This record gives sequence, C-alpha cells and structure tokens, in this order.
Amino acid sequence: MSPDFPLETNPRDTPPLAGAFHPVRVIAVTGGKGGVGKTNLSVNLAVALAEMGKRTLLMDADLGLANVDVLLGLSPKYTLADLVAGRCELNDVLLEGPDGLLIVPASSGFRHMAELQPAEHVGLVNVFSELQHELDVMIVDTAAGITDSVLTFCQAAQDTIVVVCDEPASITDAYALIKVLSRERGVDRVHVIANMVRDPNEGRKLYEKLARVCERFLGDVALHYLGAVPQDDWLRRAVQRQQPVVKAYPGSPASRAINEIARLTARWQPPASARGNVEFFVERMISARGVAA
Repeated sequence: MSPDFPLETNPRDTPPLAGAFHPVRVIAVTGGKGGVGKTNLSVNLAVALAEMGKRTLLMDADLGLANVDVLLGLSPKYTLADLVAGRCELNDVLLEGPDGLLIVPASSGFRHMAELQPAEHVGLVNVFSELQHELDVMIVDTAAGITDSVLTFCQAAQDTIVVVCDEPASITDAYALIKVLSRERGVDRVHVIANMVRDPNEGRKLYEKLARVCERFLGDVALHYLGAVPQDDWLRRAVQRQQPVVKAYPGSPASRAINEIARLTARWQPPASARGNVEFFVERMISARGVAA
C-alpha cells in the first residue's frame, strides 16, 4: 500500500476546495445478490445521464470481480488496483466512454482487492475528493451482498438504488442488505428498481413485496419505487456487442425504461451539505455550504 494513499483521512480535517466545484450527486447501485442485472443497469443509467448532458462519472466498485469495462468494450491501462498499490493517480485511471462519460475501472480476479480492510474502503472514498473534474452525478456500481465495501460505498453515496428481480432470494437478500445498511450505516432512504420483469405490474408487485417486509420490520427506512426494466432480448444482444443498450438499441423496451429512470434521477437535487460521515466529494459539499452561508 502506497503511503500516499489516504487510508484514514478524516474528510472534515481537509480544507475545502476552491469554490470552482459544486456538490456531486452520488448514487450507489447495489443488490442483495448477484445475477439481478445490477452492473448493466449502472452502465446504462450512467450512459443515459451523460447523453442527457449530465457530467457523469461511473465507478466500478465491484473490486474483485469488475466488469464495467467489459460491458463497454474498453481496455483500461490502469485500474483501482493500481491506484491502491500506488502505481498511479486517480486521473491516470480515468477512461472516457460515450458522450464524455468518465469511467473508473476496477480489477477482476485480484482477491486482495475484494479483501481490502475497512480503512482502505474509506480511503478509496476520500481519494475522489482529489478529482479535478466538474461533475453533476457519479454512479457507483457496487458488488453484491453485505460486505464492508458494499456498505461503505452505499453509506458514502447520497442515494442508494437496490436492484431486485423476480426470484425469492433476490427479495430476501435485498431486505437483508437494506436492514444492515439501516442499522449499521444509518442509511434510511432506499430507491428500488425491479429488473428483468415480464410487465410493469410484475415490477410494482416486486416492489410492494419488499416494501411490506421493510415496513413491518424496518419502520425507519423510506423506500421509493423508481420503476421497472423489462426482460429484453435487445439488452442481451447489446451485452454481446459490448455496448450499452441505450446506445446500441435506443428504441428497445429496456432502453426506454432506463431512460425514464435516468430522467427521474436527473431531477434529484445535489446535496446542500455533507452529512458529517464518510462521503464522496465531501470537501465540495463543505465548500458549497460555506458559500451558501
């Protein structure tokens, strides 16, 4: 581990950046289990936002089994593994995708990246405050499950999207993830996307099933339904072509659904200030709060 990597920096101890930057809306996309289409949604949501003119960064935070670069047909020279090892700086890791989308690729097949210590996850969050790019939104594609990295990246985002599909284990594991996020990390607001559904009614029923369980056992967590993405052969074809479906087949059912979700998220206001815990781009939020005051 490079001594320059800020493992245990307290964001509140760092002076704010100059007033050129504004707060960044950070959205973590996660799921209780693998196989729910989380990464495909992250990639296409980020591309859709960039296409709308939002200055967008997509971070692959599945640190041990990364595949954002594969879905976009990119060949990174450096990844987050090189950053953590001190072989490069954050700007060296950045790739450019469609419509100016910035991408931070992770590594695949490096077990030590999947086994980083909690302080190292916090360090990864903090290092993003050094990014000298003007951004509107950052999409963080987390790993599946309830590992420390998933919890930390969701805690550091302003919004968390949980992806579910029509499998009993998907709903059960999504509930378990929301429960841990709420009780251990103070995340009290979660957005839900139903993926690979047969029709919109199925998506709404999946959400309501999860919402009933959360309302019964986690009364202090607010769930919001963002919509459903249908099962779509065009999306499968786009994956085979290593292209986002919103670009390869913009008229497909999946593309229309993802673009509608992107329009909803684009209306979310950026955070006015930092919450005071681990958080992406915290200096920019503190700076904005100082300017507002």
